[in-house]
Amino acid sequence: MTGSSLVALGGFLLLSLLVATSGILFKPGAWYEGLRKPGWTPPNLAFPIVWSVLYVLMAVSGWLVWREAGLTLIPFSIFAIQMILNFLWSMFFFGWRRPDLAFIDIVLLWLAIAVTIVAFWPTSPTAAFLLVPYLLWVTIASALNLSVWNLNRGRGVFA
Repeated sequence: MTGSSLVALGGFLLLSLLVATSGILFKPGAWYEGLRKPGWTPPNLAFPIVWSVLYVLMAVSGWLVWREAGLTLIPFSIFAIQMILNFLWSMFFFGWRRPDLAFIDIVLLWLAIAVTIVAFWPTSPTAAFLLVPYLLWVTIASALNLSVWNLNRGRGVFA
């Protein structure tokens, strides 16, 4: 691996870390603990573990495509959009206490991840495959977001 390749990997890891700061800036806290949640809600400990792995997979995926094709406009524009949507979800859900906006965001995020997978596939099927667990987790998170929103409507707990 060349020096520039290591720097690029570090850059993709840094980008993932910056997106992950959304979870630090907008924490679940007591408000989230007080919400009604479906019985299939993953344990709280699962979220930081799963997201940490997913952020590394996102970084490696982006790096693999960069390594093969450079910063190509369309795939990396879509990649950037899904990273922005990822960051915004925590702000909407935990920061603003708006699961309605968070649900719209996460549906758009799911679509952006799916399009990123399609855009990455021709350059690196491995990179595309590395995003599949992310898409699956966001599918679960979408259902959880919608369930929490529905279970708590009319309780005066949302902004």
